[in-house]
Amino acid sequence: MHPCNNAVLAIVLSLTAVSLGAQQSPKAPPVPSSTSQAPSLTVDRDPVRSPDAEGPATKSGETLHKEGEGYVLHTDVEEVILNATVLEGSKLVQDLKKENFQIFEDGVKQTVISFQHTDLPVSIALVVDNSGSMSKKRPSVNKSALDLVEASNPQDEAFVVNFSDEAFIDQEFTSNVNKLRDGLGHIESRGGTALYDAVVASADKLVADAKRPKQVLVIITDGEDNASTLTLEQTIRRVQQLSGPVIYSIGLLFGDEMSRAEVRHARRALEMLSGETGGLAFFPKSIEQVDDIAAEVARDIRSQYTLGYHSTKPTSEPGFRRVQVTAEVPGKGKMNVRTRTGYFPVVRVAKKPAATKK
Repeated sequence: MHPCNNAVLAIVLSLTAVSLGAQQSPKAPPVPSSTSQAPSLTVDRDPVRSPDAEGPATKSGETLHKEGEGYVLHTDVEEVILNATVLEGSKLVQDLKKENFQIFEDGVKQTVISFQHTDLPVSIALVVDNSGSMSKKRPSVNKSALDLVEASNPQDEAFVVNFSDEAFIDQEFTSNVNKLRDGLGHIESRGGTALYDAVVASADKLVADAKRPKQVLVIITDGEDNASTLTLEQTIRRVQQLSGPVIYSIGLLFGDEMSRAEVRHARRALEMLSGETGGLAFFPKSIEQVDDIAAEVARDIRSQYTLGYHSTKPTSEPGFRRVQVTAEVPGKGKMNVRTRTGYFPVVRVAKKPAATKK
């Protein structure tokens, strides 16, 4: 949900039930015509729910109404919501209270109006590289992804996207581990690595279809993006515009398949995708380490604090708003807090329905 004060947010969606149209905030850099629409998820095996007359259901019960060439989400958005992980050294801190936190937006202190530290159910996108180089790694990767789901809240829901030079949805949202196993098992290693396109399409789907307000996107890949229509910067901006998911990345960048320069570029991309959204990027030295990493991701997700505030800035003021969260305990000093770096307030005024001619 987009954070804005007492405003009406409209997110224009494409006609497919699994993809949203690309959206740019004011003063956004122009996107080439070939990327004027966000990449979509291709239905591979299981049918995806088609929109009915009122449009598909959304995560918080709002309705997507048909309008022109797409769907428009109408909802009143009041709070900026932040999911934050707190660490003391490398140890998760689990006993903080609301008064231990401070939030700053563009350097200005904000008032914390909501606080939760419970194991909230999560909507998870499992976005797994299906390119040719992943063929021998997929059995171990699939097991680790399922272990992550099984270690999470039983009320979590997840969907599976396998991507190469296209992104394929192989299992719709479900809490059924056997169905997720089937979706992950649909391996047809092929083509290149369109990671950025897969991330944007999956983030859009989370906004459109997820039932849980807290959302996570888990990327598992072994290569550098070489096939996307979007750039890394456009991808990060799109996720920030959506106030999108926390991204956890697992980069399988070991072996001799990539040059040092390719490894460096791939690592930077995953670190930026995760760091800007409040997640973590992991780079195991062998496939055997992936299972432990999946367990760590599950622990991180279940240990987060959820904070909310109303921005002191008017909703009409455009541009990226940088957010910083601090946590301090008397006698212990400041803790290390990890959350998203900020957001874009994208505000659209809902159009009034045209008068009906008699």
